[in-house]
Amino acid sequence: LEEAAFQLQQIFRIDISIALNILGIESMRAGHSRVAFTCFKLAADRGYSKAQFNVGLCYEHGRGTEKDLEKAGFYYCQAANSCHPMAQYRYARFLLQRGPGNDWDRHHKAVTLLEQAAVAGITEAQAYLGVFYMRGLQPKEKRGVKYLLLAANSGDAQSRYHVGVCYEQGLGVQQNLAEALRHYRQSAAAGNRQARERLRA
Repeated sequence: LEEAAFQLQQIFRIDISIALNILGIESMRAGHSRVAFTCFKLAADRGYSKAQFNVGLCYEHGRGTEKDLEKAGFYYCQAANSCHPMAQYRYARFLLQRGPGNDWDRHHKAVTLLEQAAVAGITEAQAYLGVFYMRGLQPKEKRGVKYLLLAANSGDAQSRYHVGVCYEQGLGVQQNLAEALRHYRQSAAAGNRQARERLRA
């Protein structure tokens, strides 16, 4: 009976958190950002990762509360620890820009989180990793192309442009101008200005 009661408490706690998070989303859509923040915060403090991510967004952009990047990082970290893919991406960016700890530890943790978010299908993480590996202190071009292609295939026109550059210059792939043109055309068709300029050149 104790186990059953515990399970019911857990379900009730999760259901309340889900309801609060949904109420927060609806309040934000209606333009009531302070109410939304309060709902998100109540659900986040109950350990609900989607609400923790939303609180992070509120603190990062100053919606419903004062802008506070340190608090945004804290809530992104909480949600990332629960394997929330977009929070993993956002917390990785936070770590690379201003996170706590020494540079090597922050860098290593950020790359691990970006890899997890990219594997989970977060296009922003794939694109970020692609450029990161191409331009890093020790470039890993083949790995960079892999992530750029993933992002490009998810519809990211900028990553498609970068794949074209890789084929044009032979970075991480065999140089192939026809393939470069194909990627530039696709990127330009999706509205990428750099790709249009490259095609004209």
